[in-house]
Amino acid sequence: MKRLLPLMALLPAMSVAEPLWVGRFVATDNGLPPPWRIVRFDDNIPPTRYRLREWDGVNGVEAHAVKSMAMLARPLDVDLAKTPVLCWRWRVDAPLKNADITRKAGDDTAAHIHLSFAAQRGLRMKEESALMYIWDNRHAIGAWQANVHSSRTRMLVLRSGAADSGHWLEERRDLAADYRQAFGQAAGRLIGLGMASDTDNTGEEARAGFADFHFVAKSESC
Repeated sequence: MKRLLPLMALLPAMSVAEPLWVGRFVATDNGLPPPWRIVRFDDNIPPTRYRLREWDGVNGVEAHAVKSMAMLARPLDVDLAKTPVLCWRWRVDAPLKNADITRKAGDDTAAHIHLSFAAQRGLRMKEESALMYIWDNRHAIGAWQANVHSSRTRMLVLRSGAADSGHWLEERRDLAADYRQAFGQAAGRLIGLGMASDTDNTGEEARAGFADFHFVAKSESC
């Protein structure tokens, strides 16, 4: 009688994608680490200030906005088929008081994450769409909203109000699933990641923290 091998020995080994770190910050570093850079959209608007700091035991980026707007961003090249889940931590001192993301005059956030996607057009690659995860002041968690400045940007409210202010919170989002829900189709290539506090429209002041950006497989924990 032949010896039977355990079933698992007959199956091909399953590979687990390693976490892909794209934003691990060290407070003692001298300046913001490349390839992160500050992106301004209007030279007439003061830029949000960014610095590295240790904050309640977490090394991250502090964004301080005073009637200002600029994004801290970096390019990406992430295979969402392998690692579609973005994990990160963030916090705000307080939500904005007068912001309203449904109006251009109030389109500010105490904190938001910006993901840029591209689509192939022949031999050219151009930005086609974006997802934004926001910390809002008035809309319900889970609400989707089209961006008032771009028909190809969709915003999802992940946090709202002051209940969680002053604490680091962990987030986990399946970008491929969120993109399909937002646009009704599969996501293109992920080409950029940004973070911001934005108060140029309301004229308010906001302070937020961002840390530990990394991608994992759908089956893996953050």
